[in-house]
Amino acid sequence: MFSGSLVAIVTPFTRGRFDERAYRDLIEFHIANGTHGIVPCGTTGESATLSHAEHERVVALTVDVVNRRVPVIAGTGSNATDEAIAFTKHAKQAGADGALLITPYYNKPMQEGLFRHYEAVARAVDLPLVLYNIPGRTGVNMTPATVARIAELPAVVGIKEGGGSLAQVSEILRRCKALDGNAFTLLSGDDALTLPMMALGARGVITVAANVAPRGMADLVNAALAGNVADARATHMKLAPLFDALFYETNPIPVKAALAMMNKIDSEVRLPLTPLSSENQARLRRVMQDTGLLDP
Repeated sequence: MFSGSLVAIVTPFTRGRFDERAYRDLIEFHIANGTHGIVPCGTTGESATLSHAEHERVVALTVDVVNRRVPVIAGTGSNATDEAIAFTKHAKQAGADGALLITPYYNKPMQEGLFRHYEAVARAVDLPLVLYNIPGRTGVNMTPATVARIAELPAVVGIKEGGGSLAQVSEILRRCKALDGNAFTLLSGDDALTLPMMALGARGVITVAANVAPRGMADLVNAALAGNVADARATHMKLAPLFDALFYETNPIPVKAALAMMNKIDSEVRLPLTPLSSENQARLRRVMQDTGLLDP
């Protein structure tokens, strides 16, 4: 259902408050440069430090500014099922096209708990749901068998897979292929693995790098979807140093610093995140220059 380069958009702050003007400008920047969808309130959007009111405002503003020009997939996950349901209900009410739900973090549910969590959300809210597996952040890996079981729920349309394992990607796609052709979509959760995952059958990426290089990520995914491997590979190779640089420190610290270098937002992050170190500032700036995103 969802495909392409979908940006896991940052939430800009100025003096501790959500900077709505900068955020509106970011959305316009993405639409003008070919981004296929906007994903607010994910990890990159610092959802873990947003108040409930801020979370809902970010989602509602995204829907309003996008105005149906591209899909909006709102991050609505939580480690509490009732809270995930509440956020997902709000996303539907606000007019989002879908919801992205991370596996519950910290409490480390069993595979049965993961199934029941998503089943509860799917039963409570009539909205397309995209699963999100990223064990490095959550402490739990959703296995391919569990993904296939959850994917049988009518509301579940895909997964953002960020486990870093191509073998797991292959197994998810193998298990879900029989569900109904293209009804279940796998999206990369790792910019550096987007091209190899698409070679296996992924339909795009929910991306950090598109925050600063929207045209490049759109070009990469468009080429891969069209079967133009040479162009997709060339764009991947050009952007590969950026993929690495945006994780010099914990996401979204580097990407916010990069956007600040581009004069698009303040680099402000919320505690417990801290500003990018001066050493990594210099390294990131060099990569941004080499990639053509900043003047030398």
